[in-house]
Amino acid sequence: MASTIVSDQGQITIPEEIRDYLKLNAGSKIEFVIDEQGQVKIIPLKFSVEDLSGILHYPGIEKATIEDMENAIQEAAIDWS
Repeated sequence: MASTIVSDQGQITIPEEIRDYLKLNAGSKIEFVIDEQGQVKIIPLKFSVEDLSGILHYPGIEKATIEDMENAIQEAAIDWS
């Protein structure tokens, strides 16, 4: 079991074996969540656009592809010019 010490400023160093397991690097973002049983969980916040694609799908509306999103960004950029 990995453990660490909390500094006077409330900072911790995440042990290497945990960083490796969660695939965390310098600059990675994490979230602390307290579950229904009162246990604290560390959730790595690293999602690619591909992971998030289509998560807001509504029945009857076609899912947007990565290409659709990139085209929409380009069109919006042109409108701001």
